[in-house]
Parts: sequence; C-alpha cells; structure tokens
Amino acid sequence: MHRDLQLDNWIAVCGIDEIVPDTGVCALLNGRQVAVFRIGAEEPRVFAIDNFDPNAQAAVLSRGLVGSIGERIVVASPIYKQHFDLGSGECLEAPQHSVASYPARVEGGKVWIAP
Repeated sequence: MHRDLQLDNWIAVCGIDEIVPDTGVCALLNGRQVAVFRIGAEEPRVFAIDNFDPNAQAAVLSRGLVGSIGERIVVASPIYKQHFDLGSGECLEAPQHSVASYPARVEGGKVWIAP
C-alpha cells in the first residue's frame, strides 16, 4: 500500500525523458534506494517501489524486466525472477517478501515521488 503522505512532500527525482520507456532507474530518496519505473512512451505512467529485493538480499529491482501478469504491471527481479507488482510492491510468488510502494507522478516533465 502507498504510505499516507501530504501533497507537499513530493520530491522531483529525474526528468521523465531520462528513463527509457518500459525500464527502471534507481533514485536515492531520503537515504533510501527507490526503483522508479516508466511504463509507456507517449503518455508515460510511473511507479516507485523499494529497490531492495528481500528474496535476493540485494538492491537490484530497478534493473529487472518490466512486463505484466494478467492485469498487473510487474518487474521480475534480475536474480531469482520473483515478480513484484509495481502498484502495490507485492511479491507475487512470496507475499511475505513484498516491498514498499510510493506514490509517483509525472508533472512538468519531471518524475515526482512522495517518500
């Protein structure tokens, strides 16, 4: 679930054009690594989850492969291939190893995350 946050807490992490469509990048947000994903080229949507994969014990989720399982947009961890829902952070194969998700939006050509 997204954390409850005030709207004035949003932080610009990068320009939307700095993320290749359907891939992710890592951003440092208040000392925490966050994986930021851009889905689509023409009207991009952005998602943000923790970058640390608890299954592999490594900060690698931003380097995973983006895809979908049913209606869910997911990233497959590059190490053990578990799938994480980009909207909720849920690990589909091991829900006990889910990660935090963060509100994300595109505004003014920038990607904004609420930590």
